[in-house]
Amino acid sequence: MAFSTQHKVYIPDTAKDSQYMLAEFQLSQAFFACFPDENSCYRQLSQLFFKLTDAAGLKNVHFIANDKTPVVRFHTEAFCFQTADQMLFFYNPAYHEAQHCWSNSHYRARKISLLCLATGDEIRNKAAEFHGRVRQVMLDFQALLPQPDITLKIRDHQHLSYDLFARAKGCDSSFGYKLRSLPTRYLARGTAIPADHHTMSYAAVSLPLCRELKQRLLPEGEGNYAALYQNLEQHFVSCATAQHLTRLAMIADGSTPLVRNRQLDKPKQSPELTMLSFDTTSPQAQVFSQWHADQLVDTAHLLLVAGQDDNTEFGYGRFMNQVEQSLRTLAQQLELNKEKQDFTVRFHQHLSYLL
Repeated sequence: MAFSTQHKVYIPDTAKDSQYMLAEFQLSQAFFACFPDENSCYRQLSQLFFKLTDAAGLKNVHFIANDKTPVVRFHTEAFCFQTADQMLFFYNPAYHEAQHCWSNSHYRARKISLLCLATGDEIRNKAAEFHGRVRQVMLDFQALLPQPDITLKIRDHQHLSYDLFARAKGCDSSFGYKLRSLPTRYLARGTAIPADHHTMSYAAVSLPLCRELKQRLLPEGEGNYAALYQNLEQHFVSCATAQHLTRLAMIADGSTPLVRNRQLDKPKQSPELTMLSFDTTSPQAQVFSQWHADQLVDTAHLLLVAGQDDNTEFGYGRFMNQVEQSLRTLAQQLELNKEKQDFTVRFHQHLSYLL
């Protein structure tokens, strides 16, 4: 691959952009004492939040006081549903707007989550401007809280998702991305990020375990599904390590994986969520696999996490080329049907700091 193109990854024009920012702060008994009751606390704070976001022109915002983890995905229809652990938001940034307070009068929250979803077009090109507007809203909100020492944790999440088999389905056009780190992109557009910040980038792949694939990977007469998962894991790890990718995970137990920096967060597990912690500074291989031999799931989640060295002066383009090559080899080994099956790749970029 020529030097001029090895740091670019060519992504189909059918790719979808999304961005959202999340601010969180912990609640204490002393904080609740500033309000007549818990319900008035949530009501007053949500009204303040909505007033500030209206003034800033933010059109899809959510005040969450139920301690559930927000998960945001692109969809042509807008809807939100709750599980025991998650708030799942599906929306199209080009069309969907919302303003909602999510709380339960019979539940005292441990934290408040302020969620702002990017709207409009050219989400990636306008990401720095969106970050600056949300950051200012959070600063104004923080200044008006009844206690002066409240710290907000800011998280900026950006996703670029596409079907690796898009060309086989008729998409002949693509665009070359360098995939620069968020602080670099933001600084180039006049939005400075605090020096004390943390970034993380990774690729997440949703692999449907269709009937043909299950039959292919599961030996005849096998009494459980261990062989299926072991075969899939072996293929995945060998294809990834051949491209020098060594921070990997395969989650196939029905839970949703969340990736975090080991320096900030420790691994956690719930029936719905698996929080994985990776050390992006260590050269040592980090491979996680999670499945149950007696449980057959519909989808396996494959994760490939970038390390510090993968963020070159150009960006993460070379890393994503390695990811794509490993996935194409995996698809070939698994004999996936490119015309009929989706092989969705989602490139994640995260930025976090304290306010």
